[in-house]
Amino acid sequence: MIKWGGINISFHPFFILIMLASIFTGHFLELLALFAIVFVHELGHVACARLFGIHVSTIQMLPFGGVAVMEDTGHLTAGREVAIALAGPAQNLLMIGISWLLHATGIWEGPFFSYFVESNLLIALFNLLPILPLDGGKVCQALCSKGLPFHSTLVWSLRISILFSLLVTVYSVAPLVLGYGALQMNLLLVGVFLLYSNITDYRNIPYRFLRFLVNRENEFARHLLAGSLAQPIVADKAKPLDGLLRLFKREKYHFIYIMNAQGNIVAVVPEQRVISSYLRGDPGA
Repeated sequence: MIKWGGINISFHPFFILIMLASIFTGHFLELLALFAIVFVHELGHVACARLFGIHVSTIQMLPFGGVAVMEDTGHLTAGREVAIALAGPAQNLLMIGISWLLHATGIWEGPFFSYFVESNLLIALFNLLPILPLDGGKVCQALCSKGLPFHSTLVWSLRISILFSLLVTVYSVAPLVLGYGALQMNLLLVGVFLLYSNITDYRNIPYRFLRFLVNRENEFARHLLAGSLAQPIVADKAKPLDGLLRLFKREKYHFIYIMNAQGNIVAVVPEQRVISSYLRGDPGA
């Protein structure tokens, strides 16, 4: 592990093996360039996160890319999450622009120029697929949270991720199955890894949602300081607490209006009381 600028940079063991193998296969320069492209891509996320006051603890270099590990971002707005996610692909576009400028002035010629541009373009486009934890998946999840309750956001963003992970996997084996090309092994491994990761995360939605509820205490103070209006939720008195909590939105603070069988409002309850009752196992709000 290397520490640079207050950030730990870790290397997956398979990444190191691939780098060593590239020396013997004669592709070390290409792989080194790919590492640099991915690293600059991750630095884009780091710079944007720090701009919003988010601490980045680690940049992990994996066999198929990298990931910037940040502190809990539950308090970030959807807009800022989108900005952080898109800051990575933006670095790829910036590197493409600089490369073309050097090419236009005659400083950079030859096949390595084409490889560098194509690699940047490929990494940027692949990362924009709506698959978590890729940048496109984070954008998709943030946009879902603007219109959906947080629980539905988790469910639908992960369903979309599973679908597109499956499509990537199918696409990688399609040439071999249909008889018009060879198996795309690298893409197959990435697709299977993403598919497995998202299926696992889908099973863990209850735990992620519970963490969201535990962290909701900060929402009241934030909305109070901002002077924002609470969003009402009207619920039948017999509605289960878990069903009520699934209506909570990430960037909203809620007051719950309890309605009796005659359609009259019999109580107004702040969301903290509902969450506390749920966490204590009390069926009544």
